[in-house]
Amino acid sequence: MAQSFMQIPSEVWNHVFTFLPVSDKFCVRATCKYFKKLIDHWSLWKGWSVVLSFRNGPYSNQFWASLRRRKVASVVMRSNKAKHWSQLTQGLPGVSTVVVEGTPRTNFRFLEELPHVKRVAVRSTFLLCDANPAAAAQQLTHLSLCGISLPSKDVFKAALSKFTNLTSLDYHLEPIGPPVSCLQVLVDSLPKLKRLSVCFKRVLLCYDTTEAIHRPAALSSLELVNYMNFSLPTDTMRLLPHLRSLSVYHQLSHTEMDDPEHLGFYLKSWLSDLPQLSSLVVIKGPAANTYASSIPATVTSLTLRVAGLSAGDMAAVAAQVPNLLHLHIDPWPSRLGAHTSKIPQLFPKLKSLKIRHEHVPERDFLQLHQLQDLEHLEVLDDRPNLWDLVGKLQMITKNRLNISTSPLPRDVLCCACTQ
Repeated sequence: MAQSFMQIPSEVWNHVFTFLPVSDKFCVRATCKYFKKLIDHWSLWKGWSVVLSFRNGPYSNQFWASLRRRKVASVVMRSNKAKHWSQLTQGLPGVSTVVVEGTPRTNFRFLEELPHVKRVAVRSTFLLCDANPAAAAQQLTHLSLCGISLPSKDVFKAALSKFTNLTSLDYHLEPIGPPVSCLQVLVDSLPKLKRLSVCFKRVLLCYDTTEAIHRPAALSSLELVNYMNFSLPTDTMRLLPHLRSLSVYHQLSHTEMDDPEHLGFYLKSWLSDLPQLSSLVVIKGPAANTYASSIPATVTSLTLRVAGLSAGDMAAVAAQVPNLLHLHIDPWPSRLGAHTSKIPQLFPKLKSLKIRHEHVPERDFLQLHQLQDLEHLEVLDDRPNLWDLVGKLQMITKNRLNISTSPLPRDVLCCACTQ
């Protein structure tokens, strides 16, 4: 038996193993030494992260050796003990992404021993920082801060300015932490910043557009998370002339807001000032009909998770984005229903589509076969009869579609704020 499967080329096994989820890979790995060696091939672990809790003490040399064989470069660290950090630096010296979470306190000193780290996330802890953090802070390009407490606003500002090579920043603060005084401070402190995500539930920004601006922000991507007030004025986006991606995660749906039309006016004004926008994400917030007419025609990727989308709303959006390639549409808790059948006529150039299947009549769901350029369909809800329907759609399209019901794994650097 052993000789029969060993006669199959390792490249074939490697290809087969790419279809296995991580849990199944571990099961296969435990069967024999031959499969253990094949499963540990680095090509099967691209983008994979290991969680280190040290709950049962230090990890064995064999454990670290297996991680090195897989070329694991992303680590979630759940300990702040020096001896555990020392084991990490010795076991995985080439790690490039570190997430620190669930520890009482932490700082950036670990960067001094991990020269290849470019991306760091710190979550749910007290961040000890001084005005002169580790010199290695300059090696970081991505920094994510979520649910943390800071000792001093002024000290943090001074420390932040030392991260001179940051291109991406997530700044999601806990209420007890000192708020960032204004968006301009972040932009001016980080000259290479291209992507910024700010949590508005916890951070009140005071972006005074009447104030003299030293230079237009070079941001190409902006995320406003838990947005629920009018902290940013209507002309804010004029200061972001290079913005190509805008994501607004509202805390409330328009059915829960006191003045949804007012917030819709803000969003409409922002979109009118973004002629180069290519990606737009709107979660909850005002009704789509309040801003649909202002969506730039340059948008090729659109996510609308807005309650109560009507056929008229979809038509209004479609008229604005004739070259849309990627669409994620989810009017939950309302439903698309029979409107699903209109998607091929409204958005004929789609290459990827994310929708819900529940309460969509079969004949309407199968109309998606008319999307001739569609390559990937993700169904957001997995129902008992779904795969029968998927089989019918695959037969109609001659299996040209990649259909999934499980979302792609999220980047370990992403926090839960945008889920």
